[in-house]
Amino acid sequence: MTITYKKAGVNIDAGNELVKRIKKNLPKIGGFGGLFPLNGTKYNLVSSTDGVGTKLKIAFLVDKHDTVGIDLVAMNVNDLICCGAKPLFFLDYFACGKLNVSLAEQVIKGISNGCKQADSQLIGGETAEMPGFYQGEEYDLAGFSVGVVEKGKEITGKDIKAGDAVIGLPSSGPHSNGYSLIRKVFSEKELKQYSKQLLAPTKIYVKEVLAALKKFNNGKKNKIVGLAHITGGSFYDKIGRILPQDAHVIIEKKSWKVPEIFEIIRKKGNVPEQDIYRTLNMGIGMAIFVRPDYAGEIKKYFKGSKIIGYVKKGAKGVELV
Repeated sequence: MTITYKKAGVNIDAGNELVKRIKKNLPKIGGFGGLFPLNGTKYNLVSSTDGVGTKLKIAFLVDKHDTVGIDLVAMNVNDLICCGAKPLFFLDYFACGKLNVSLAEQVIKGISNGCKQADSQLIGGETAEMPGFYQGEEYDLAGFSVGVVEKGKEITGKDIKAGDAVIGLPSSGPHSNGYSLIRKVFSEKELKQYSKQLLAPTKIYVKEVLAALKKFNNGKKNKIVGLAHITGGSFYDKIGRILPQDAHVIIEKKSWKVPEIFEIIRKKGNVPEQDIYRTLNMGIGMAIFVRPDYAGEIKKYFKGSKIIGYVKKGAKGVELV
């Protein structure tokens, strides 16, 4: 039996269509963060919102709740840095049917931990108890992050051009995307068996990426020209989001070693190759577009990174070879 993300219940194309329709009225949306210019200053505020998704189902299954808060922060702040923004503060929304104070405390400790990793402040949040809306002690999480970037120093991808190299930063696992597929592939017993790998918290790239931007984008010509957080839609949709119309990206799949957990998922579910590279990060959590003359130097700056592709002139899009 072949399992795809769509068969698991998630239609990426429908989500993209919704964004396309919304953009008719709100043409500025669609990036990794929303920019808001602060009049009279040299700064833009940048905002992001996201959740943890059905990864929470595995946390419920094995009763482990101390790391999903890190995921929540990571999914937001990793988007902010794709715009070149420094995260400032974070708010969370915790919704449940019946509040278990000890459980909620574990989750919030994880959020606090994630904020420390992102050098961001947790300044508040909301706890909503809604009897009958969630099963037992199940809960859902959403997060909201605000950052800042100097006007003129935003990273948008508009300067990506033929010849640029693509550097991939390693992920810590599936991060917080594709879990509807994973839960369709694995039995409950297998989810418990692989829970350590599946619940590994999403890597937070804030400090290393911002330090790299300070080092390599400190003159008139930026060496880092694009950043893509590899989440829902993975290589095809997330990299495609930042490309100019004449930039065609080639991603070379053999340029990095795919962690074993992804191969187990692919083989167990007989997941088509294109589908799995559009659903899971396959071991790459962030893609960085750099000028070719600096690719080697920038690669050395990021521990464990690989040069995973390049840009050529052609129709906007991503091709995996």
